[in-house]
Parts: sequence; structure tokens; C-alpha cells
Amino acid sequence: MKNSSKIITSLCILLLASCQPQARFFEDAICIQNISTVDPNNGLEENQTVVIKDGKIYKIADTATLLLSGENNIIDGTGKYLIPGLWDAHVHFAYIEELAPLMFDMFLSNGITSVRDTGGKVDFVKDWKDNAIARRTAAPRVMMAGPLLDGEPNVYDGSDASHPELSVGLGSVDDVTNQVNRLVGKDVDLLKAYEMLTPEQFRKVNELAKANGLKVTGHVPLSMDVISAANAGLNSMEHLRNLELSCVANSDELLAERQKMLAEGSNMAGGELRTSIHRAQRENALKNYDETKADEVLQVLKDRDVWQVPTLALNTFLSNKYFADPEYQKSYSQLPDSIAQHWKNRSIILKDYPMSEAFQAQVDFNLKMVKKVYEKGIPLMAGTDTPIAYLTPGLSLHIELEALVDAGIPPLEVLKAATYNPAKYFNMQHELGSIKENMYADLVILNANPLDDIQNTKLIATVIKEGQVYVSEDMKADLKIFRD
Repeated sequence: MKNSSKIITSLCILLLASCQPQARFFEDAICIQNISTVDPNNGLEENQTVVIKDGKIYKIADTATLLLSGENNIIDGTGKYLIPGLWDAHVHFAYIEELAPLMFDMFLSNGITSVRDTGGKVDFVKDWKDNAIARRTAAPRVMMAGPLLDGEPNVYDGSDASHPELSVGLGSVDDVTNQVNRLVGKDVDLLKAYEMLTPEQFRKVNELAKANGLKVTGHVPLSMDVISAANAGLNSMEHLRNLELSCVANSDELLAERQKMLAEGSNMAGGELRTSIHRAQRENALKNYDETKADEVLQVLKDRDVWQVPTLALNTFLSNKYFADPEYQKSYSQLPDSIAQHWKNRSIILKDYPMSEAFQAQVDFNLKMVKKVYEKGIPLMAGTDTPIAYLTPGLSLHIELEALVDAGIPPLEVLKAATYNPAKYFNMQHELGSIKENMYADLVILNANPLDDIQNTKLIATVIKEGQVYVSEDMKADLKIFRD
């Protein structure tokens, strides 16, 4: 009996031992142990271990079930939160060319691992895209549109500092065909249509984009209304631009007036003509906003799957005045001296700039419509328009995330707009934008939960770009960590 008891005891010990997880070693891997993951689709999962190997997420498991050998390269994630790498879905490398060489570092240090450039000279922007491809683990991914495809006169014609040469003026439908074919040859990732295009030109842009497997984003041309632009194939809208002109009962009358002004102003500078039309119609449209018409327009956007990039921080900048915050102004130290001084001087002047009743009406409209867009189920992407309006590359995305939450969108949905949604827009959702096995390891470790407070996206401990880990006590001050 004694021998039998010893045998049973030994068997029990062996059985218990076999049930214990075995310590595992992952060669040439990075293991983030005991971290809370925040996936944009699945939400919060606590006590996770994430293994990164060959630039991708190799394994995810509960920390209790995945025992790591001490030989592993381990990052302690206790008390920290892991989110996918962020996107800024509206940037301009060519807006201030002097600033472009610094933008990679500024994006990465703020957790932005992918950007969508929405307008600039194609060869200039392509140089940065090619640079990012060559340095995949040290630069954000760049998706580019090339120049704004505009009519004549074109708005961003290089005539002054406020209108750098971001666009091409196209005088005919044939010009559109030739320009789009050129951009396709430059491997653009999307096309951007702009406000001075004729309806015929706009339809040709969308036709050619579809034939070449590209999406079209842009501003609704002043020669059209939102419904006709959506029906022509527009895939996404930037800034909610010109939406208010279609959300009135007499939108057909306003459209006819715009078309007349466009014809009569054909000899004006593009920027001047656009501004004169906005001044003539915007305030009136906002005062005569019609809820029924707005719902009709939004339903068309929903049915046609026309995504929205509200750039809400930009659209409300004279009311939220992010640039007046001394903490925000510290980010200007990352800029070239001449730009930093100019931005600081302008920020001081605009701090006390009185906001007109008309501008406040536009702000109120934008805030209301962003909430309605979300409630309607129209997909959103987070973008900034940096470096326009003193929006510092990188940091400004976090200002945008705060603005979206303030507009009434839940933090998890806002994170989705800055991670999963842009990836899905480019049909890359099986590679990017989620915390799942086999995804690219574009990740950000935060020191606090962004679902508790979206401002916690600024509390960055570590940025990981395709498996390359960047850690700094103050990443925003130590930008050299991203340079060769």
C-alpha cells in the first residue's frame, strides 16, 4: 500500500508539472509582457503578452498562459497600454518645404506610423514616400495623392505663402486625362479633386480613378453639390468642405448662383474667386440650415460610402485656440527657427483675435455635423492638415483626437478613426490598424488608458515601427532617436 501511495503521489506531481506552462524562448523577438491592449475593434484586453518577430505581431496570449524565459528580450508592460500605430490621414509635406525633412521624426515621436499626404507637387512628395519605403523601420508609411487636381483658375497656384504650389490647374477634360495618367505613372495611392473643377472634369477624375483602382478624395467642387459629387464616385471628403452649401432647402438655387459666379470670375485668381464665393454663400447657408435636407445629404453619403475626414481642430481653430496654449507652443521648438518664430508671433496675435458671428456659426455647424456623421454610421478618419494653421506635425493629431471626442464621439471610435479606418480605406486592414497576429508591428505603448481620457494618447512610452523599438524618457524632445 505504501508503495502504491508513493506511485500515486509521484504521478500526481508529474501530472501537475505537465499542466504548468513551460517557459518559452522566442529567438530574435521582442516580447511585451503583461500589457493591456486596446484594439480599435475589440476594445480593452488586460494582462496580455505580445511577441513581435520579423517586423510583425507573431503571437498574442494571456500573460498567465504564456510563460516567458528570462532569455527573451522583454519589455515590461505592467500598468501600460498598447494601441496600434496612429495615422494622420491629412498631411502636406509640400506646404512648407523647409519643414518636410523634420516631419518623419515629428510624426514617429508622436506615435504616428502612417500618413496620408493629400496634396503637393508629385515629385517632391514622392521623394519622401520613396525615402520612407527605403527606411521602413525608421519612418512613417507614406500614402500620397500627388497635386490637387483643380480647374482654372486653380487655388493653390504658388501665388503667395498662403497658397503654395500644391495644385495643377486643368483647363479641359483632356487635361484631366493627361494629368491622371501621369500621376498613375508616379505610383500615387489616391487622387485628390479640388474646388474649381467643372462637373465634367470631376466625373472624369472619378472615372479614371476607378479604372486604375484608386480612390478619390477632395473638396466638393463649387460647381456641384454634395449629392451630385457623391453620385459621381467621390470616396471621401476633407474638412466637411462645402457641405453647408448643400444643407439648405434652396441648395439648387445656391448652386446656380455659384456656377454663375464661377463663369463671371474666370479671370480672377483662384484663391480670390473661391473666397468670394464662400463669402457670398456660406453665412446665408448656415443661417438657413435645413435639418431635413441635411439628413437627405448625409443619407446619400452613407449609401455611397463617402468617408469623412473632418480636420475638426483646423475647422474650429479660432474657437479652440490650441495654438495659444503655452504647452502646445513648446512644440514649435522642433521647427526650424524662422518657422518657429513666425508661428509664435502669429499665435500671440491670434490668441486675442475676436471670433466673428459668421465664424462661430461655421464652428457650430462643423461640430454638429461631425456628431451626425458618426451617428449616421459614415466612416471617419482622423487627419489634421498639418502644417497649415500652426498645426505642429505629430502633436496636432492628438489635438484632433481630443476635438473628435469633445464633439461627442466615444474614445474607442476616435482611436478607430486614427488606426483601423485609414488602413481599411486603403484596403490594408489585414496588415495594419489592429492588434492581431500577423499584422505589421506598428504599435505604441502608452503610460495611461486612452479610453479613460483620449489625451492619454500623448503619454507615449515607446513607439514600435515594423518591429523596431524606439524608447526615450522624452521622445518629443529627443527627435534624434529616429535619425540614422
